[in-house]
This record gives sequence, C-alpha cells and structure tokens, in this order.
Amino acid sequence: MPTDGHDPHRPPSPETALAAAGRRPEWTHGIVSPPVYRASTVVYASVAEMEAAARAPDTRLYYGRRGTPTHWALAEALTALEPGAAGTLLFPSGVAALATAILAVCRPGSHVLIPDSAYEPTASFVLGFARDHGIAADVYDPLLDAAGIARLFRPGTALLLLESPGSMTFEVQDVPGLAAAARSAGVTTLLDNSWAASWVFKGIAAGCDMVMQSLTKYVGGHSDLLMGAVSATPALLPQLRRTAHALGQCVSADDAALALRGYRTLGVRLARHAASALAVARWLAEQPLVTRVLHPALPSCPGHARFRRDFTGSSGVFAFELAVDGPDIAARFCDPMHHFRLGYSWGGFESLIVPARPHRRLAPPPAGARFRVSIGLEDPADLIADLAAALDRVSPPASA
Repeated sequence: MPTDGHDPHRPPSPETALAAAGRRPEWTHGIVSPPVYRASTVVYASVAEMEAAARAPDTRLYYGRRGTPTHWALAEALTALEPGAAGTLLFPSGVAALATAILAVCRPGSHVLIPDSAYEPTASFVLGFARDHGIAADVYDPLLDAAGIARLFRPGTALLLLESPGSMTFEVQDVPGLAAAARSAGVTTLLDNSWAASWVFKGIAAGCDMVMQSLTKYVGGHSDLLMGAVSATPALLPQLRRTAHALGQCVSADDAALALRGYRTLGVRLARHAASALAVARWLAEQPLVTRVLHPALPSCPGHARFRRDFTGSSGVFAFELAVDGPDIAARFCDPMHHFRLGYSWGGFESLIVPARPHRRLAPPPAGARFRVSIGLEDPADLIADLAAALDRVSPPASA
C-alpha cells in the first residue's frame, strides 16, 4: 500500500469520470476525443465476418443505423452517469426517447400513470397517441406518496411515469418511494431526469427501471443539437434496444460528437447554472410583486423536503409567479428584455424566459402570471437588472 494515504484503487470522483468515460483506446486510437465516424454502409472481408457482426450489432460495426464508435462512446459515457444502468440508447430527441421507452413496455390494453406535472409533449403522447392505440392512461397528483400511488395501480398497469421536478410547476416527487411501490406491484418505472441531467440526481440508484434525459438540454449545453437518451437496468435494456431498433431510432455521428463534447464540461457548467439560478431565485423571492418562486431548492417549492433528501445539487431552471396578470403582461414583461431571450428549451449558455401556462388536469392554474426561466452563464447581476426592469414595467402605478 502507498504510504502517502492515497489509494490507487479508489473509484474516481464523478468529476474525474466525466473526463474519462467513453474513451476506450479501440475507439480513440490515441486521439483525446473519439473521432466522428460517419457511416451508413459497412463492408466486410468475408461472409463469416459479416455474420459475426450481425450477431453483435451494438459492439461491432454492422450498419450505420446501429451505431459507430462515436455513438458507443457517448452511450458508454452516459451510462456512467447512472450507476446501476446496464447501457444507454440514443434517440433523435427527448420526445423520441420517451416515446420509445413507453412503447418498449406498453401494449394495447396496458395502463400508464402519468404525473399532472409532466412535460406537455410527454402528456400529449401518452394521452393522445398512446390512447389512440389502445393504451389506457390516468393522470396522478405528482406529490402523491408511495401508498397513494399504489392505490392507483390496477391489473393492467404496465408503466409509472415520473418527472422530478415537474415541467413548469417544479414539484419534487418521492422518486425512491414511488419506484419501490411500483416494483412491489410489478410495474415498470420511467423517470424523466432532464432537469438534474443525471448529475445531481441518480434515477437508477433511486430504484427506477429506465431513466431518460433530453441531451438537448444540459449535456449538449450549447443550444445546437437535438437528442435524447434512455439508460436502463439489465432487465429492461434488451427490451428497450429491440424497440429502438424496430422503430429505426438513430442519431447522427456529428450530433453524438457534439453531445460528447458537452458531456465533458457538464459538471462545471451545471455548478455555474445552479449557483446563478439560486442567486436570481432568492432575489426574486424578495420582490413585492413576486408571489411565489418555484425553485426546488427553496422552501416555497412543493416537495422541497424531498429535494433536500434526494438531490446533491440543483440546476438552472425554475419558475416564478406574479401578483398581476392580464392579456398584455407577458409581452410587457418579456419583449424589452436585454439579456433574457424568448425561447423554448433550456440548458444552454444563454438565459431564456417563456410565459408558463401549464396545462394542468388536476390542479388549478396560477392566479397570476407565471414565467419559466433558464439561467445561463451570464453574470447573475445582469440578469437581475433585466428582471428588475421587467417588474417595474408591469407594476401597478402607485396610488396618488
């Protein structure tokens, strides 16, 4: 043993793993980042070689749709973010990833439970497309505990969807408790972990069977690619892979290389996003016109105690509500901004804002105007100045 107190066999820290994951020598050939392998057709020296490749299409070059070393490097790196996962599949968007994971476990006659706080495209797929194809679905309160969710299971329940925090409304779910209840009932769990980027919350370790994240967001980090990923346990990975292959799901090698580049700096970027977002959120919480700040790290957010229990940090996306509303409030608040830009998605280096009118089925809409912000890498003081000016624009005139 070394005498300096350092154990060479100690597992690397998560930050160190970000720099090393997915860099097998047979994929990199000594190059720091895996090269971009663009491929459709792969040719073989013999029939025997072709048949061997067909038997191992996800570890040997077979056909471009089944991946190249560029894709395998990214998938392996993402799997490292979710301890307990057996592998990761890549998809052309987060919605494609969710839809494929749902179809991997659901058939006509299956029943799905979806939280009322889910990302609207997820809800549209489950309550629209899936229902049209014979898959029943019910919406549940995202703040239900394990006993509450267990009462909603029925003989055909195949899947419990989780999203924590919730899109637009940011409720933090009891993911470990809900996943345990689902496992006891033989129900598969699928978690949308995009807000945490599988960095400040580990879904597989918390008991989920499949964990999805939109790589468009924090892993990409630069608003220049669309991609999704699903990591799965050993029991679910073969099923997920078969479904993805049957549906022809694949991504370009160039986009995979962009995602892998973003992956390397995920830790330092997310720390900056989180610190700046907390500074802005705390400032907003002190403003008289702001009635509530929905940031999981603040006590005003539903499920805050669960956040403190389960998460190791936060990210840069949250919402806030105003004491005023009206048909022109959103335009007056957002249009003249200098540093926040109006735009969907989040997780890039630039700060974004959107009016947030969540389509809730169980909960009432907010009483005042609500906005969702994604805090980028700008100086938070500049972002606070932008918001201060916006609040001034929509503040009721002082009484004479």
